[in-house]
Amino acid sequence: MITSIALLRARDELSHTAFVDYYEKHHVPLVLSVAPAPAEYSRSYLPPRGERRTPADFDVVTRLGFHTAAEREAWLAAVYADGSGVAEDEARFLDRAATRSWIVTER
Repeated sequence: MITSIALLRARDELSHTAFVDYYEKHHVPLVLSVAPAPAEYSRSYLPPRGERRTPADFDVVTRLGFHTAAEREAWLAAVYADGSGVAEDEARFLDRAATRSWIVTER
């Protein structure tokens, strides 16, 4: 399994509820409409920013799993192809400059 972990930050003007709602109800369906679903695709949200949360510079951990590196590359090509709308949609709810991601090894 090829696993990618991304730490994503919401745009500052979005509330936690609006961020989660947009990601789940708009962005995920958009992504799944332009590319086959990865073998694994999950989002783990931190609590809302504020006193009940340890300081962090991200709001969600997104995990993508692919059976092969070729499958991952094909998925990325489809998702970020000209005209897919995914990058433009990300700009609506994410601080894209704060995005960090890695391919990780699971044990």
